[in-house]
Amino acid sequence: MLEEINLTNVLFLDIETVPQYPDFSKLPDSTKKLWEKKSKTLKKDEDKTPSDIYPRAGIYAEFGKIICISVGIIYEEKDLKKLRIKSFYNDNEKILLADFAEMVNKFSVDKKVNLCAHNGKEFDFPYIARRILINQITLPKIFQVAGKKPWEVPFIDTMELWRFGDYKNYTSLELLTHIFNIETPKQDIDGSMVNEVYWKNNDLDRIVEYCQRDVVAIAQLMLRYKGEELINETDINIA
Repeated sequence: MLEEINLTNVLFLDIETVPQYPDFSKLPDSTKKLWEKKSKTLKKDEDKTPSDIYPRAGIYAEFGKIICISVGIIYEEKDLKKLRIKSFYNDNEKILLADFAEMVNKFSVDKKVNLCAHNGKEFDFPYIARRILINQITLPKIFQVAGKKPWEVPFIDTMELWRFGDYKNYTSLELLTHIFNIETPKQDIDGSMVNEVYWKNNDLDRIVEYCQRDVVAIAQLMLRYKGEELINETDINIA
């Protein structure tokens, strides 16, 4: 499969998500009741309350929202591979998603395109699709995968590729970048800190930079998988 992938037709991406509200007390009453039901299935400690668990709401599309989608494309210039990064970010999720959907539609209008993310099949791809529908935006064709055969789905997952059929555990992007000698994306913050940085520190720009580093790492990892040289830092352009 790796030999068949044309990396210039791959859109590498990563998303950052947070709960829809800064804390449990701010939820509308109807949503509180639904989160209370959901939290019962998540509690490992009986002493934990729905409020205690609410910071985890960001990983569920029904209770969270996307605050940043960073994307990257590999292109060639004078026989040299380069990487261009662009981010869609906004406190208003609908604006962010509408801009992202427009870009995806344009990028895939006249060629066969794949989306690539780390753990994307479990998280990024379905989360984006669900939030697009919730925001009443037309779902881009590339996300319309219902009823398709596995080999027809245009999703590449760098974590799934590393499994080689082994489904016993999760391998983080941080670990894979370490063993493949790729610069780690976890230089400033990691995923566990995004909620606090957004809601308490009000620092979306910091989150965007973190998201962009993840996209660079995913693209570099795919190059390693294919046995190709990494892209030099000087050839990575952030729009």
